[in-house]
Amino acid sequence: MSANPPLLHVHQLVREYTLPRESLWRPAGRVKALQGVSFDIQAGRSLGIVGESGSGKSTLARLVMALDQPTSGQVELQGQNLHDLSPSALRQARQHFQMVFQDPYGSLDPRQTVERIVTEPLYGLGEQRSVSRDSARQQAGEVLREVGLRPTDLDKYPHEFSGGQRQRIAIARALITRPRLIVADEPVSALDVSVQAQVLNLLQELQTEHGITYLLISHDLAVVNHLCDDVAVLYQGQIVEQGPPDQLFTQAQHPYTRSLVEAVPQAEPGRRQRRARRPA
Repeated sequence: MSANPPLLHVHQLVREYTLPRESLWRPAGRVKALQGVSFDIQAGRSLGIVGESGSGKSTLARLVMALDQPTSGQVELQGQNLHDLSPSALRQARQHFQMVFQDPYGSLDPRQTVERIVTEPLYGLGEQRSVSRDSARQQAGEVLREVGLRPTDLDKYPHEFSGGQRQRIAIARALITRPRLIVADEPVSALDVSVQAQVLNLLQELQTEHGITYLLISHDLAVVNHLCDDVAVLYQGQIVEQGPPDQLFTQAQHPYTRSLVEAVPQAEPGRRQRRARRPA
């Protein structure tokens, strides 16, 4: 383990939700989406969170992004507890952590130009960081180049781009504040397989160039194996196993991890030929 303090420190994170009351005579039920989740991510590293739907992955992403309040526990970025910050202090801290969402169609406002979409985080930092229109446009053009698009795309609208290009725009929006941490919630699951590889390679290149730290939420083991240094398996709101992907996916100790690995489709050479030889 590194002697340096982690960039992101999550300690005993718990999130409970109150269910709708089903009866006037009984109290409302409660469900624990997260039950004491803890992990650290060192600067420049990548941690993948894998698990089935309903395991608490997206809840964890919202809490790390300070979009929701935990029932208990801490989320510390660079030694600051994000949930203890005042609204103005949290707004300023957001330049250090950004998010890439799952749906490249739903996460971009179709009524706004690419320039407005990409520069929005700069203006959202508040009055303490004044940015001129020319400076913001220049920065937006730079990040578009970094994600493989052209500065001339700034005046276009999201509907003029493919799904993979829209996700590149979303990555540019996250990149423009030069964050230390990017939380990516299923960033390639809505894309074609060939485009997924291109976007993952882009994320790797940006990490190498800028030293970005990733928290990657995914249900796809191949995606986290491609991008992440470590993987944590989330099951019913708890991390049941964690380690490097090459070790975790070949020497899984927990039954749930083994079931995830076994559920990955495997190619069967010759299967089509066998089907073709069946008598009519």
